[in-house]
Amino acid sequence: MQNARTELDRRLLLKGASAGLALSLAGHTALAQGRNDTLLVVQELGPNSLDMQGLGSNQTVNGLSWNCYDRLMTYAAKTLADGTPSYDRAVLAPELAESWEVAADGMSCTFKLRKDAVFHDGTPVTARDVKWSFDRAVKIGGFPTFQMSAGSLEKPEQFVVVDDHTFRVDYIRKDKMLLFNLAVVVPFVINSELAKKNATAEDPWAAAWLKVNEAGGGAYKVESWKPGAELILTRFDGWKSGPLPKIRRVIARDVPSAGTRRAMLERGDADLSTGFAPRDFDQLMKEAKLKVVGVPIPNALWYVALNTSKPPFDNLKLRQAIAWATPYEEIQKNAFFGRAVPMYGGPAKVESAAWPQAFPYVTDLDKAKALMKEAGFAQGLDTTLSLETGTATVGEPTALLIQESLAKIGVRVGIEKIPGANWRTTLNKKELPMALNRFSGWLDYPEYYFFWNFHGNNSIFNISAYKNAEMDTLIDKARFTSDAAEYDATVKAFIALCMSEVPVVPLNQPMHDVAMPKNISGYEFWFHREPDFRQFVKV
Repeated sequence: MQNARTELDRRLLLKGASAGLALSLAGHTALAQGRNDTLLVVQELGPNSLDMQGLGSNQTVNGLSWNCYDRLMTYAAKTLADGTPSYDRAVLAPELAESWEVAADGMSCTFKLRKDAVFHDGTPVTARDVKWSFDRAVKIGGFPTFQMSAGSLEKPEQFVVVDDHTFRVDYIRKDKMLLFNLAVVVPFVINSELAKKNATAEDPWAAAWLKVNEAGGGAYKVESWKPGAELILTRFDGWKSGPLPKIRRVIARDVPSAGTRRAMLERGDADLSTGFAPRDFDQLMKEAKLKVVGVPIPNALWYVALNTSKPPFDNLKLRQAIAWATPYEEIQKNAFFGRAVPMYGGPAKVESAAWPQAFPYVTDLDKAKALMKEAGFAQGLDTTLSLETGTATVGEPTALLIQESLAKIGVRVGIEKIPGANWRTTLNKKELPMALNRFSGWLDYPEYYFFWNFHGNNSIFNISAYKNAEMDTLIDKARFTSDAAEYDATVKAFIALCMSEVPVVPLNQPMHDVAMPKNISGYEFWFHREPDFRQFVKV
């Protein structure tokens, strides 16, 4: 009876929220529902910038970059075992470059650009635009520059204009990730002449101008942008890097309330949304009124990071105690509702080079208590567990379950919620004792994940402040070896080291779930987790 009452209350709430929004959305709703070439997306938070290379750009800026700018290459398509369309991590496909050829010595790659490609203002795309854009990516700093370096793209001298439509990348070293790194979001091609007109001596990469202006040549262009409210994209009919999209116009509205977004989808007032709680996706799949597409995010983990550089978690035995005291099954059931792949209860010995893979830990409070004693904390300790407020849907119940379980071994945990705007800055200070976080690696290689999270020279995503010379050596060896047997052994070795040293306690591999009415097709999962509007069809 209580469940029925709760469900009734929920439906009444959603109905009221949807009705309250009806007038403000009426114009866009009519447009979106009345024409098969317009897609209405409702999202919790839209882009905070038009330049994903800019400082502090948020997740949805990745999608804007993907749709409004071209890269030299993209990833080919494939179909997953369950029939879901996805990208193929192992196969590259042409985009702005019609073809490419790696030199016989393996130390450069030459790209032939499309001669008919133009930017949104009609300016022809040339190799000079590609070079300026790549120079920008390796010089602008922050995440974009680190991402380029993950594929050994480190300095402007590597990028060579051969002629107007021929571009070459010279290698610093042989790196199997180099070409695949050119197909991720960061190295997009900018209309360099337009950008340079709006650059200054203090801002040579036109960061201030590109933050609020789009200068691309992708399949879509920005028609209008109202930060915090709405982004409208229109199809660029001069796009030559692929088949013209079926969707002519995309309206992306910021609707913070998940309940309102769900109601809009169920009423047919919106075409696409994500970011619901796992409980909601579980219900949507059971009710089957909408289409839900869910894919385990490659190279991704939800985890608890333990600060290895400061007391008390510089103590290995204590970190292991935390791993044995974490309530994995309760988190999987009551916070994620099964919408994640468990990363606990794996074999004691690493038997595979696959990543992610389950760690050997399960909930064993007796083992945890024994390790607490060995670590010198028989009387317990006080600490804090931090999480980002934007992840509270799953983060808050997860943190509460961890708090409750760790209390049983004498670890008294205070929960600290940090606003999303401050989250990355706070993590980078490396001062939080424990942090609940999610990380996903765009390039689906174990060594790529470990390079970002556990290499001592990486200060951006290594939030455990973990430094181990042995780990660094293993990661570097896996990145650059060409021997398959050595690679396999090396990956197994650094995974085993991570399991033993426990800089993080993995919880699960997250799912990326998207909901849409059944008349929408063409959704394709991408590593950056944003929709590629070029593929969508609405009937």
